Amino acid sequence: MTKNKKEPMSDHYFSSSPHSEANYGLIRTSLRGRTFEFITASSVFSKRRIDTGTQLLIESMVLPKEGCILDIGCGYGAVGIVAAAVKANLQVYMSDVNTRAINLAKKNIERNRVLNAKARCGYLYEPVENLKFNCILSNPPVSAGMEIVKALITGAPKVMHIGAVFEMVIRSKIGAKMFPTLFIETFGNCTVISRESGFRVLLGKYVINNEVKPDNIC
Repeated sequence: MTKNKKEPMSDHYFSSSPHSEANYGLIRTSLRGRTFEFITASSVFSKRRIDTGTQLLIESMVLPKEGCILDIGCGYGAVGIVAAAVKANLQVYMSDVNTRAINLAKKNIERNRVLNAKARCGYLYEPVENLKFNCILSNPPVSAGMEIVKALITGAPKVMHIGAVFEMVIRSKIGAKMFPTLFIETFGNCTVISRESGFRVLLGKYVINNEVKPDNIC
């Protein structure tokens, strides 16, 4: 097999610049009582439908009344775009290392006519390191490796306001003990805000010296 034939097989949704040809698709779906359309493509996570974990995060995410939200590892933008649509007074940023994903996210922002969302390309928090957020949302790229997910959690406080929340959806059978422990070490607390179909959504509130520590139910 030639090198050229192998390259598309090595593409991954966490690749910064996918080499495979972009085969486009369109998802029409209802989320939080509204209808959305998302353009998708190959080498981007869950291109045929909104996956179960993402849908659970969208339906259960707790959004602030004001301020800025970050959808990190946004893919084609479903989480961030829904957040922007239901909370039009918030500023939503979306980031991803995958250039194809970010191009799709920008198209989907326009397609769904959300005026309060922006998409930026880069690794983890680098695209938004000059900003502070009231809420961070993530369906993490577990397939890229646990070290990436750990960095995503432990690196969050540097771009969070005190009292901001970090919400992440995980598979209950993958890291069910490790992730809550990381949340407690990083934020001082961990709460499960939703469970369904083998997934759970964790929420950590960023506090200093555990000054505001909610009950830990993980």
